[in-house]
Amino acid sequence: MSVDRWRTELAAAGAIAAGSALGGTSRVAIAMLLPHAPWLATALVNVTGAFLIGLLHALTLPGGRLPLGVRWRQAMLGGYLGGFTTFSILSAETLALIDAGQLGAATANLAGGLTLALLAVTLGHALGARWKAA
Repeated sequence: MSVDRWRTELAAAGAIAAGSALGGTSRVAIAMLLPHAPWLATALVNVTGAFLIGLLHALTLPGGRLPLGVRWRQAMLGGYLGGFTTFSILSAETLALIDAGQLGAATANLAGGLTLALLAVTLGHALGARWKAA
């Protein structure tokens, strides 16, 4: 790998790492606001994050309304929003429900979380594509 290529890859990794640190910190802050409903905090960040990922993905594509450079796009989508959303916590909370014998709640938590996130990213992308075309 050439030195220039190495610098480019290192810059991308740095942008993603910085964004991820900020996104993870934001997620923890929201969880701290909802200490008695951790499942709600997880759902809130995952659905909001999925919506924003869809929206920003559509808006920041080449020719979009929000022309971000490659580094900023990586930092926002893969970094901040990737660190903000959390599949691992959703999985851990679902496992805790299974361990507690609450299979119905575990199923609802997992299916509901994934379904809502998919709907949110679809809605965000559709909205962003509409704004892009306007």
